[in-house]
Amino acid sequence: MTIKLYQHETLTDFSIPENRKQMENALREVRSQFGLSYPLVIGSERVDTKEKIVSVNPANPQQVIGSVSKADTTHVDMALKTGWAAFDKWKRVPGPERARYLYRAAAIMRRRKLFLSAVEIYEAGKTWSEAEGDVAEAIDFLEYYGRQMERLSQPIPLTPLDGEEDRAFYIPLGVGAIIPPWNFPLAILAGMSSAAIVAGNCVVLKPASTTPVIGYHFAEIMREAGLPPGVLNFVPGDGGTIGDHIVDHPLTRFISFTGSREVGLRINRRAAETAPGQKWIKRVVAEMGGKDAIVVDETADLDDAADDIVASAFGFQGQKCSACSRAIIVDDIYDLLLTKIVERTKKLYMGPADNLSNDVGPVIDDKAYEKILGYIQWGKDNAKLQTGGTTLDMDGYFIPPTIFSDVEPGSKIEQEEIFGPVLAVIRAKDWSDALRIANDTDYGLTGSVYTAVRDRIVEAVEEFHVGNLYINRKCTGAIVGAHPFGGFNMSGTDSKTGSPDYLLLFMQMKAVGEKL
Repeated sequence: MTIKLYQHETLTDFSIPENRKQMENALREVRSQFGLSYPLVIGSERVDTKEKIVSVNPANPQQVIGSVSKADTTHVDMALKTGWAAFDKWKRVPGPERARYLYRAAAIMRRRKLFLSAVEIYEAGKTWSEAEGDVAEAIDFLEYYGRQMERLSQPIPLTPLDGEEDRAFYIPLGVGAIIPPWNFPLAILAGMSSAAIVAGNCVVLKPASTTPVIGYHFAEIMREAGLPPGVLNFVPGDGGTIGDHIVDHPLTRFISFTGSREVGLRINRRAAETAPGQKWIKRVVAEMGGKDAIVVDETADLDDAADDIVASAFGFQGQKCSACSRAIIVDDIYDLLLTKIVERTKKLYMGPADNLSNDVGPVIDDKAYEKILGYIQWGKDNAKLQTGGTTLDMDGYFIPPTIFSDVEPGSKIEQEEIFGPVLAVIRAKDWSDALRIANDTDYGLTGSVYTAVRDRIVEAVEEFHVGNLYINRKCTGAIVGAHPFGGFNMSGTDSKTGSPDYLLLFMQMKAVGEKL
């Protein structure tokens, strides 16, 4: 069987006037839908609840993007039972046929790319390029995982034995929970959900409470693509109300989670307990953040390094698990490179994300805002503020890109994940010291090194303990299929999204030996 080659989605060039006009039209369309209500989706039922999650624009919290029905534990019970009922038929659908549902969804998403981007601009505070890139990545996941399922549906090569017919094949796990984050509210949500679904499972999808509207649009796209009722059940709700219930439930076969270290470890711990009536060891797939570093030595191209540090640190306001939150610079070029980084950062424009001219939008909500300001205050008391660090008289949760220099290795803002527009710049004695500082963290997600010395590149490849290492390029912007993504240590289970291995996390191999 010939499988069509996967190619990642082309990004929209907003320097072209027609593209800008189309995005402005999409923004108007989304504004016309502000305040709509969205139901739960359980099987073929649309369920409206009295309690709602009110999704707001973080650039203007008075602006309601939509009200989404809020699930309680009885809805979770219903969704799991519905999923298991649908699983009996869905698991028998051949893998290549399941893949076609993903391809159809990708085609729908491609036609609505700018509308979906506009939803993210208002609901998540993403700039035009960040939002459109997120939608493009969601399309990539659908296209890529469909092709991986086609590949995995082919016969598995085995060692032949005389007098026997031996074969092996992959079967799905069952019904699982998908718990995605808010920072890539379509890409990661679509990737986590579609991988489990194309592998033959049914899912209970609990989107992040700050970005449920884009999650509903994904559920509707999958319905429009023809996905049978019950394969995808959409149950937004408070983590404190339904999160533990989903994880603990004896009908939950697996949990796929992307989010904070604290929540990921809680899920891992609770999933290890066996509930009455549970027949399996629950499988947990968890990605839990990072404290990512860019290391620069004296041989590097300092202009390239400065450009990429700023892009990695302040793209989407630093709200990426792959964001550069530490720049570790050798002493010989520390002051010069710091100056370049600060100069570039001061040129960034901040404001509402629906304005193409703005480079930096708001952080996601009031809780993130207060948490980040707490780290900034610590930095003011213990390091040297280079730029930012202020609050602004603006509607919304705006925090200017903030840089601290002379940050001590091992200190609070050098070790803890801030998840905001805060960069710690650390002075290293030399290359070896810089690499040591980079590795001195509980996390191990992404990292970059800038050097012209081949031996140092080889050493970084061997010794820089991260799941995704980049050489002379920024530490954000992983491409599905090119950069299998996932981290070590407290960054999670290294699930390697967008890789040939990822679907195996949602399947198990069955072997059959038949005597002839």
